Parts: sequence; C-alpha cells; structure tokens
Amino acid sequence: MTDATKSLGVADIQKIMACIPHRYPFLLVDRVIEMDGDASGVGIKNVTVNEPQFTGHFPGRPVFPGVLMIEAMAQTAGVLVVSSRGDDEAAVSTVLFTTIDKVKFRKPVIPGDSLRFHLTKIARKRNIWFYRGEAKVDGVLVAEAELSAMVM
Repeated sequence: MTDATKSLGVADIQKIMACIPHRYPFLLVDRVIEMDGDASGVGIKNVTVNEPQFTGHFPGRPVFPGVLMIEAMAQTAGVLVVSSRGDDEAAVSTVLFTTIDKVKFRKPVIPGDSLRFHLTKIARKRNIWFYRGEAKVDGVLVAEAELSAMVM
C-alpha cells in the first residue's frame, strides 16, 4: 500500500480531542471513521435530547441547529487535516474557519438521530484546506456546505 492510498483508519473521542481544542459543550463529533488522510472521511455525531442547545431550540420540539451541523463538518475536517499531518503527536492544533459557502439545510435533525458528516477535500493552498461536506441521517441528505479552514 502506498502513502497515497494509506488509510489512517478511525479517530475515537480521545484522538479527536488530541487533534482539535474543542470541548463540551462545543465538541460536536463523537467519532471519525473511514479516514483517508486529509482527502476524505466521515464524522459521527449522535444527537441526544440532553444537549444544552435543546433548552431553547426549541422548547417542546427540539431541532438540532443547522449552524452546529456546519461546525461539526468543520471539526471533522479539522481532525482529518491534523491527523494526516501528524500534528496530534505534539499538541492540539487550532483550526479556524475561513469561508462557508453553498450551505443548504434540507431536513430537520432531532434527538435520537445519528448524523454522519461526509467530507471530501476540494483543494489545499498552503495552510488552508477546502472541503465539501454533506450531513446525512440514515443515508438521507439533511445539510450540505463547502467550507475552508486554516490550521494555525
């Protein structure tokens, strides 16, 4: 197997926390699977009713906020980038949004849903990575976006 086809495997919660600085209540990815370097990967977020955003979004009818889905896509991309670079061995890296484009929210996400964030690298320019992301529940597209982030 060549380096270009080498899969890094998965990232459990410990590896995720070694890669990105986010912590509860803003760590929005529970696991990353199917990692293929920084080229692509799938992050998982299990949505539970006891999360703090459901106190006000919305009382009596909890809906997972779309902006948090986009943030979770970015966190998944951050794990892919940092893992592929080996930066997690030294210290947690800061990954900052630089753009968010072509965002569409298709269906509401509710407690009990398992979100899967499918990220595919579009390009890389120096320390900025560009990704296309799709959020799916049971294989159904619920949100999509193109985003870019810079590693500090």
